[in-house]
Amino acid sequence: MELEGRWRDLDYLLTRQGNVVGPGFEPGPEIREFLHNDCRVLVVGAGGLGCELLKDLALSGFGNIDVIDMDTIDVSNLNRQFLFRMQDVGQSKAEVAARRIQQRIPGVTVTPHHCMIQDKALDFYEQFHVIVLGLDSLEARRYMNSVACSFLEYDEEGQPDLATVKPMVDGGTEGFKGHARVLIPGVTPCFECTLWLFPPQTKFPLCTLAETPRSPAHCIEYAKIILWPKERPDDSFDADCEEHMKWVYDKALARAAEFGIQGVTYQLTQGVVKNIIPAIASTNAIVAAQCTLEALKMVTMCSTGLNNYMMYVGTDGVYTLTTPYERDDKCPICSAGITFEVPPSTTLQQLIDQLVADPDLGKHLSAPSVSYGSTNLFMRGALEAQTRPNLEKPISDLVDGDGSIVHVNDRKLVAAMKIRLKFSGSTNGTMEM
Repeated sequence: MELEGRWRDLDYLLTRQGNVVGPGFEPGPEIREFLHNDCRVLVVGAGGLGCELLKDLALSGFGNIDVIDMDTIDVSNLNRQFLFRMQDVGQSKAEVAARRIQQRIPGVTVTPHHCMIQDKALDFYEQFHVIVLGLDSLEARRYMNSVACSFLEYDEEGQPDLATVKPMVDGGTEGFKGHARVLIPGVTPCFECTLWLFPPQTKFPLCTLAETPRSPAHCIEYAKIILWPKERPDDSFDADCEEHMKWVYDKALARAAEFGIQGVTYQLTQGVVKNIIPAIASTNAIVAAQCTLEALKMVTMCSTGLNNYMMYVGTDGVYTLTTPYERDDKCPICSAGITFEVPPSTTLQQLIDQLVADPDLGKHLSAPSVSYGSTNLFMRGALEAQTRPNLEKPISDLVDGDGSIVHVNDRKLVAAMKIRLKFSGSTNGTMEM
């Protein structure tokens, strides 16, 4: 049952002109109708930040929300993930969060998805008008960034086709610090463009891990870095896999007992492996509010959007800073095509080898396939034998000429990387700077 006056404040924003409205804003009641009935928003993560996001989005007029999270509720979550109760422990975070939001805010439809983000096909993500991230994992953010950028198309002049842009809002918290950022592929910097914003994870000397562990973290790192490749060499470690995490915890616990070290817990194991810093409820609330506001502005244009990164620091008072970071025109994920210089006599095999060896591009590639337009130049798997003869051919015989764009695919990539070939007389393939 609709409460009288529930959307009064929202209507003040959507039905009246103002001095700070976004481009193309036309006030009217139909905006709220679209927001409530037709707009689809996806929340990725139903943890501390995700719970706040779901509540804020539902109370801001979004009527159709999906939430995806692979985790189940733990007792340690209850101090800040306010949608959960003691009786919910062990259940799916996404399912419980969706059910509780619908109970508290009638008229809102929240659809849960209890699975990994990698389990969903690209067409699942394509249906949403905006994606809001409430993640605590760097790799998960990079994956979702690749998903959003995979829909992006450019015209012949290298300008992004706005109809293919999949906007995202990313929020993150670290104790009393947090950030909110707007990611509009092809317009603002994508996540990969500003990867340097994230400090490297703390590393421990291998000699300490192997010979003289002195803390629970040393035991956990020993299990992950030394024991895993030794005892499970054929398995790729996945920090989001509960069985993998439990294995590391059990091994770390045994290691700690051997050296008389106390304090190894499953929660600490997750924290060390994923580099998780304990969350502060107030930080989650502030960052989620900013993310929700940016999502609302994206969809309705009721105000100009954030440009494009907001940092919050609550250690000494309340401090915020907005920074307009710039796109990297040579970003392998969101650019129109990375220029790669090679002699025209370079074979396709040599081109692949140079791409893998490149210090910037190689970190995204392991065993790439290459296509040109609708032609498969070299494809691994079922078409490998059929396309293998192309490996010995000069690349100039396989494409139309200088400036041609080839698409490089790899299991590390969500979507193909676009490489713009530049023919020259040089002997080494290098990225044009």
